[in-house]
Amino acid sequence: MPAPSPGPRRALLGLWAALGLGFLGLSAVAQEPFWADLQPRVALVERGGSLWLNCSTNCPRPERGGLETSLRRNGTQRGLRWLARQLVDIREPETQPVCFFRCARRTLQARGLIRTFQRPDRVELVPLPAWQRVGENFTLSCRVPGAGPRASLTLTLLRGVQELIRRSFAGEPPRARGAVLTATALARREDHGANFSCRAELDLRPHGLGLFENSSAPRQLRTFVLSPDPPRLAAPRLLEVGSESPVSCALDGLFPAWETQVSLALGDQSLNPEVTREGDALTATATARVEEEGAWQLLCNVTLGGESRETRENLTVYSFPAPLLTVSEPSAPEGTAVTVTCAAGAQVLVSLDGTPAATLGQPAQLHLNATEDDDRRGFFCDAALEVDGETLRKNASAELRVLYAPRLDDSDCPRSWTWPEGPEQTLNCEARGNPEPSVHCARPDGGAVLALGLLGPVTRALAGTYRCTAANDQGEAVKDVTLTVEYAPALDSVGCPDRITWLEGTEASLSCVAHGVPPPTVSCARFGDSRAVEGLLRVAREHAGTYRCEATNARGSVAKNVAVTVEYGPSFEELSCPSNWTWVEGSERLFSCEVDGKPEPRVECVGSGGASEGVLLPLAPPNPGPRVPGVPSDLAPGIYVCNATNRHGSLVKTVAVSAESPPEMDEATCPSHQTWLEGAEVAALACAARGRPSPRVLCSREGEPEPERQRVSRDDAGTYRCVATNVHGTDARTVTVGVEYRPVVAELAASPPGGVRPGGNFTLTCRAEAWPPAQISWRAPPGAPNIGLSSNNSTLSVAGALGSHGGEYECAATNAHGRHARRITVRVAGPWLWAAVGGAAGGAALLAAGVGLAFYVQSTACKKGEYNVQEAESSGEAVCLNGAGGGPDGGPEAAASAAEAPSGDEVFSIQLTAA
Repeated sequence: MPAPSPGPRRALLGLWAALGLGFLGLSAVAQEPFWADLQPRVALVERGGSLWLNCSTNCPRPERGGLETSLRRNGTQRGLRWLARQLVDIREPETQPVCFFRCARRTLQARGLIRTFQRPDRVELVPLPAWQRVGENFTLSCRVPGAGPRASLTLTLLRGVQELIRRSFAGEPPRARGAVLTATALARREDHGANFSCRAELDLRPHGLGLFENSSAPRQLRTFVLSPDPPRLAAPRLLEVGSESPVSCALDGLFPAWETQVSLALGDQSLNPEVTREGDALTATATARVEEEGAWQLLCNVTLGGESRETRENLTVYSFPAPLLTVSEPSAPEGTAVTVTCAAGAQVLVSLDGTPAATLGQPAQLHLNATEDDDRRGFFCDAALEVDGETLRKNASAELRVLYAPRLDDSDCPRSWTWPEGPEQTLNCEARGNPEPSVHCARPDGGAVLALGLLGPVTRALAGTYRCTAANDQGEAVKDVTLTVEYAPALDSVGCPDRITWLEGTEASLSCVAHGVPPPTVSCARFGDSRAVEGLLRVAREHAGTYRCEATNARGSVAKNVAVTVEYGPSFEELSCPSNWTWVEGSERLFSCEVDGKPEPRVECVGSGGASEGVLLPLAPPNPGPRVPGVPSDLAPGIYVCNATNRHGSLVKTVAVSAESPPEMDEATCPSHQTWLEGAEVAALACAARGRPSPRVLCSREGEPEPERQRVSRDDAGTYRCVATNVHGTDARTVTVGVEYRPVVAELAASPPGGVRPGGNFTLTCRAEAWPPAQISWRAPPGAPNIGLSSNNSTLSVAGALGSHGGEYECAATNAHGRHARRITVRVAGPWLWAAVGGAAGGAALLAAGVGLAFYVQSTACKKGEYNVQEAESSGEAVCLNGAGGGPDGGPEAAASAAEAPSGDEVFSIQLTAA
């Protein structure tokens, strides 16, 4: 039987060693001391809550065990080495339960700690005073009964959301419960209406619980300022029975003024004042009225914050009827006797027009004979009464009217009136008399009537003589008046027309007639000449123009412009109507033939003989407008006869008309796209132009001068500008020249450039230059499989190179002007790879023996490949590399020597070695 291998044997020894160590460990555990454990060891429970305690031991077989506590129990669960008990209605601030077990004649104990907490459910702020005077201290007191533990409690007194004082009770005994925070604050105006409150925070987060907050109900503080001064009472000292008088009461230094109560009373009568407040000031106003004589007391009371200020004033009420003034004949005819009497009460002293009565209570009288001068005479009665040392006065007045016949004085109704026309005037003719006379002014013949006493415009129609009559029930008066209306001169179209027409060679005079009061003088002079025009004139063209006629009188002057026109027959001028005219086709320019004459002659030009026979030549209007008739495109040149006519005669002139045109080029005469062939002889652009006289055409390249060369090159491609010119203008066209050329394979490259290995990928890229663009074609080694081409054949790709992919590849570019090809040689060498992999594995020793494991791997690889690239013309000639990549010496050195070998064509050798 073969011997067991070393690996399993070492594993068995390790197992035995592990069992031995396990027994040693168990023996060590058996020697540890027994213990009792209570969980949770420390607990924080809300007052009145419950808690499960777990009492356990590591004693294998305890004799007995239990949980000692003074708290109420609700349920118990037991095991061999554990005891669980629920404690309920926990209210004591702090208690220490004891867990115990009896084991091996020893008592094992574990002591715990249970503390209770109570949320700040009641937060009370002691009520504030109803009113608090500003500047005095008041007390804020906050109570939080039962909340705790106190050491975790923080109290804050707040004004609105602003913290006034904050106190933490940290450091208090654990059993302490409830808290009180008292603070003193100074009352301010800003505190009026402010809400004060207390916030309690019980922070149990360090014990694994949350933050418990509560706030008291807010209490509002009302502060006030009341001036120690009494109110200012403004009231009259005396008041007449039945009359009214304003009274006012004012006090400053009040806050809040809007909450101040104020009352005004006269005796036992409340006056219901109207109160106005401005800042810290208050004013109450009312109206006092008393119907009984005697002494009264006026009271003003101001109340704020439970305190009052008041002021009292005495008021005397008296009776003082107005005096009575009588006239025996208020309206007395002239010469009548009149008596005036002034009387009043028993204690009153009266005087009439400054003359006092003999004693108190006696009347004063005045006797007179009425005259015209007494009409509207006023009489004044004054009465004086003394009350409480003060003299009071009342008076009365009366007027005497004396009746008399009308009087028309020159001062009030002048005999002659002179007024300027236009401005509004009041026509006044006043008469004295009582009753007041009525005045009527009319023309003696029963014509126009003057509107007296009314403001109205003065017109020429009012001028004339009027008879004015004043009448009342005492008689009448009559007077004749004359009204003269003056007005400035006027020049109308009848006496002085705006336009005057004279005929050249005749006799005429310039005269204007003006209207006005006083009669105006009239003179006329030509603009720019101060000499007046007088008498008859022999009319010439130079007399035409504008004359200014001016009329003047005492009321002003007026001027008028008079346009004088001199008419004459037609006449031709060579400058304004030339005898020879050239018409330019397309210019839309009309023949201008302006003829001198007044009125403006009518001109018509008609062809005479040849192709223009009977043709009407369009003429340019003297004053061109937005719409001008166009010249027909087939206007016939030739001889035209122009005839000018007005009402003073006619005149004829002959005009020779010729036709020419500006240059014109289009696609037919100058194609916009032209093509040249590279290498051909340089030729001019095919561009010509139509026009009369024949235009000259010049073409140049845009942006740069055109170089002089014999053959066409690619640089000749671009944009050219051809300009045709003659005396009537220019025309230009832009010509794009394209140069076509035979194809050239500009680049043939292999990728990757650094190496290829059997099974690898490679790509050949061919780029050709040609116009028109060349067509790309490839020739690959025979039998080369899996060759891919891009959409435009510019890229050949091989995935997973094989030996059959080695060989020569040709890229050819072809267009209408020729063909060009380049070749590249790809060589794929067969790879060799040897690998030797060996390994040894050993076992591992658990205690004293070791297991050995050895692994050896050796591998080498060498891969080798080569590209040879060669360019050849379309003749198909090729030059081979000298031994590159062939034979045992085909390494990098051989490739380098081949690349440096002289050759008439481009030869590329690329050594690619696999990593």
